Amino acid sequence: MTVHVSVLLKEVIDGLNLPDDKSSLVVDGTFGGGGHSLEVLKKYPKSKVVALDQDLGAWSRSEKKFKGLGSRIDFRNLNFRELGNLEVSPDAVMLDLGLSSDQLENSGRGFTFKKDEPLLMTMQENPGEEVLTARDIVNDWEEESLIAIFKGYGEEKFATRIARGIVAARKEAPIETTFDLVSVIEQAVPKFYTKSKIHPATKTFQALRMAVNDEVNTLKSGLSGGWQILKPGGRLAVISFHSGEDRIVKNFFKEKVTEENAILINKKPIIPSDDEIELNKKSRSAKLRIIQKK
Repeated sequence: MTVHVSVLLKEVIDGLNLPDDKSSLVVDGTFGGGGHSLEVLKKYPKSKVVALDQDLGAWSRSEKKFKGLGSRIDFRNLNFRELGNLEVSPDAVMLDLGLSSDQLENSGRGFTFKKDEPLLMTMQENPGEEVLTARDIVNDWEEESLIAIFKGYGEEKFATRIARGIVAARKEAPIETTFDLVSVIEQAVPKFYTKSKIHPATKTFQALRMAVNDEVNTLKSGLSGGWQILKPGGRLAVISFHSGEDRIVKNFFKEKVTEENAILINKKPIIPSDDEIELNKKSRSAKLRIIQKK
């Protein structure tokens, strides 16, 4: 059963601007817990959704919520970087770049530093030996490469100290689990950093997840593909949780406006209300941007 709470739910659905009296096709490129897809189907009875997720378990966890909706929901076990290959022409495309609570809490693949799990961090449910994992990165990559991803993807100010700590630790024994890595990080950073509101492993874990899943290139491909299949007059809505991702979305939207192919629906990102943040702390860094294709 899914435990995921969708972020900026009303703002996304309202922002898609779908007609009440006509049938619409929406592509949800990041199905996750299914909240945005379900809300589209409930609010617009004539709508249909094509939903993508690389994690096959996303559908099995959420399937019960869609009981009775039959052919109105079409789940496909694909990464959203494949959007451009879909043979559909949707009225709207949604992307929520956050990791669902189900993946954090229930995957067993090491996305959270709160549980002792194998250090995988891949979105693939049953990764083979050929699939890159966080364990491969921390045990095999050069110190400079570790520093680069911790700084670039995690914006971690103690990237160098953490990378050096990892290199020293792995000489003694392989770093196999999330708790192994957390221990290394806590010993590498200054004492005051371990007492801050944000856990000292947060940014390193984020950076590793982004590197394992090639999230920057995936986002660029997903934006390009989603735009390509979107109908003229249709809208693309993107929720990001990381300043680097938001920058990519902002620049992509700016490029389309400059090309005179698009209209920005919101010039500044839409952020969660204080009430939403109070109910769901994970929403605090969310930013929603919406653009319409001419």
